[in-house]
Amino acid sequence: MKVAGCATGCYRGFVTNHPEISHSEISQRDLRLRSKEIMDSVERGHSFTVTRDGHQIGELVPLRRRRTFVPKEVFLAGFVDTSPIDPDRFRADLDAIVDPEICDPYDR
Repeated sequence: MKVAGCATGCYRGFVTNHPEISHSEISQRDLRLRSKEIMDSVERGHSFTVTRDGHQIGELVPLRRRRTFVPKEVFLAGFVDTSPIDPDRFRADLDAIVDPEICDPYDR
């Protein structure tokens, strides 16, 4: 969405009073003059396309926040079978896929 004639004054109301607008165009000058307000808006989830002389030159988009803590129940829900490993079966599975012959890569 581009708003004409808003080089310095209309983004305060435009950004803060319209939370449903998630992507707007702002000029490089507006970014410089209202960087705190715009960055606060990005932090709340809004995206902006930055323009210079009417040409789009970049985007400001919020970063996806990573979840650093996963509850034990959620972690364990990803495992269907949490039974202990049977060492004999594990060894048999390894023997089935690994070549038992040891070969020297330098042997010619």
